[in-house]
Amino acid sequence: MNASAAPLPTSSGISDAARRWVMFALLAGVAMASLDSAIANIALPTIARELNSTESATVWVVNAFQLGTALCLLPAAALGEIRGLKLVYGIGLVAFGLTSLGCALAPTLSWLVGFRLLQGASGALTAALAPAIIRSIQPPAKIASGLAMVALTVAFCGAAGPSVAAAILSVAQWPWLFLINVPICAVAAFVLVRYAPPNQPQPRRFDIGGALLTALALGLLVVGVDTLGVHVQTAVFEIVGGLAALGLLIAQQSRRTTPLVPLDLMRIPLFSLSVLTSVCSYSAQILAYVSLPFLFQTVQHRSPVETGLLVTPWPLLVVVAAPIAGKLAAKHPAALLGSLGLACLATGLALLAVMPAQPSFIDVAWRMALCGIGFGFFQTPNNTTLMTAGPANRAGAAGGMLALARISGWCLGSALVAVVFALVPEQPTIACLELACGFAAFGAIVSVSRFKARRSGAAA
Repeated sequence: MNASAAPLPTSSGISDAARRWVMFALLAGVAMASLDSAIANIALPTIARELNSTESATVWVVNAFQLGTALCLLPAAALGEIRGLKLVYGIGLVAFGLTSLGCALAPTLSWLVGFRLLQGASGALTAALAPAIIRSIQPPAKIASGLAMVALTVAFCGAAGPSVAAAILSVAQWPWLFLINVPICAVAAFVLVRYAPPNQPQPRRFDIGGALLTALALGLLVVGVDTLGVHVQTAVFEIVGGLAALGLLIAQQSRRTTPLVPLDLMRIPLFSLSVLTSVCSYSAQILAYVSLPFLFQTVQHRSPVETGLLVTPWPLLVVVAAPIAGKLAAKHPAALLGSLGLACLATGLALLAVMPAQPSFIDVAWRMALCGIGFGFFQTPNNTTLMTAGPANRAGAAGGMLALARISGWCLGSALVAVVFALVPEQPTIACLELACGFAAFGAIVSVSRFKARRSGAAA
């Protein structure tokens, strides 16, 4: 660890009232980024019709946002450390509002996709830095609770995205899906500037070469994974290119003392194991989230409204479980809570895979609730461990890796759904649930190994 580096400020000097206002600004940024990653899906047919575009081309309204986020997460984390967390997060809020306005005023699909790419990049600033700011303003005993608020905000907004979009579209046109962000960003930015304490930046040169290699590697990998379900040969070419760029990136970053890609943090076993378990949990989550609607609507012939109600217990129980897990994380090791949570998630997924052919609402609901409890109990302790495993002056990089693990898990899980549906024509949804169960079970095993990693770290 770099003991000479300037630490981030602690919560001393900030009142409880100011801390609550700062948390509002942080959660507002996280909520908007989470909502906008899913809110446009339901409007794609309308956007395609009004902008005279094909449905396949309009899908890039969604893909561009995810791509922009993935490309900018690690550079955003580095900028937060170099220029100051408060400044860069505030820039992210303002930029998100401006790019949202651009999306609403876009005259063509090309303009809309371009602004969505920039909007995703702006969202990366808030997604990467919110956990680091929480660590800097909260006393040690409340860091887990603060991170639990982020986890449940992401879970709730991600699940509520389609419902929010439907409500907006019922009374307004699709540009209002983006216009609604503008006043929220303005208020959140004002609150952040007014109440967030300044933090000590760590001046150093921004690694432009590393940022470009990061964008190339992650861009090719994300696009390649997304292409797997459409054109396998092209996808393989893109993924191989991404892996080659990743190799060059690691070689370039290994020579730097404060790398853009936090290789210094990844050398800490407790940190790297927490990243791996996070990827496993989000892969399991998206495998279930994407495949279950096909089971409910195509196989069981339920309506979209019924499908939405059947999915609701999962995010609802995450909202309930995450704060409880945050309080328990202050007293019990994350290795224990995380393993129990992922084991509970794996059990719920396995039970979903073997439920009756025509289950009742209750049959589905209690299984989904079990998954939600498990996911909520894992995520908060794991995020707390990930954010506190390294030195305080690397909190920005840790926050970037936390967000990157989430995006990576979602991309991997989504690609696997496409692959399973292509290779397993008979009951592909059941195969997806079984694969999701495998990811959760493997994550539980990895989580258990953190007991040894923590003891080794303490001994060192």
